[in-house]
Amino acid sequence: MDSVGMSCVKYLLFFFNLLFAISGIIIFTVGIIIQNMYYNYSQFIDEKFFSAPMILIVVGVIVFVVAFFGCCGAIQESNFMLITFAVLLFLIFLMEVAGGVAGYLMQKDIDTMLKQRMDESMKKYNENTEITNSWNVLQYDLNCCGTESLKDWEKIYNNGTVPYSCCPNNPVDEPCTPDKANKGGCLGVLKQLLEKNTTLVGGFGLGVAFTQLIGVVFACCLARSIRKEYETV
Repeated sequence: MDSVGMSCVKYLLFFFNLLFAISGIIIFTVGIIIQNMYYNYSQFIDEKFFSAPMILIVVGVIVFVVAFFGCCGAIQESNFMLITFAVLLFLIFLMEVAGGVAGYLMQKDIDTMLKQRMDESMKKYNENTEITNSWNVLQYDLNCCGTESLKDWEKIYNNGTVPYSCCPNNPVDEPCTPDKANKGGCLGVLKQLLEKNTTLVGGFGLGVAFTQLIGVVFACCLARSIRKEYETV
């Protein structure tokens, strides 16, 4: 590769790493947002679902650090740094593919998991403050009531009312009755939200992962050119 071609690859790799660093920040941010959302509904979500956003957070930090390493390697034309960068990039690629595939695979368990967790936690609504708060946040945020419908609360409330969080527009001092409550259940709404997030995690992870292969190619080409240049000196 001539000096002009080598310079092109060098600056392309540097530009790629700037984009790569930005993508690391975005990956980290998306992971934090999804993690916080899952935390709000932790009573209804299995712990394994927290692994996907956690992978995004960890990968986001690693991506940013590796991108900085790649920029230094490109500027200094260090063969060692570029090869190390390419290897690290490939390892991150494997992590992101694994995270992306895991995100898609988890979708098949969402419905059963939510139904079971909601039914179990509803029985303890008036016994456990944390569960009570989780249900209230869920019903208020998603404008829903009960697991599949507001009738689910008849097993817990036998006085013709439902939790106040089912009536977001009701005055605080008035009881929440079925005629004023949200009619739709929370199962379908939360399932939709989780499916959207697992698809986002999967798609984002796989998309960024395959883009990184371009960086691996650039790094290897530049490292090969640098090595050849040293051999001819």
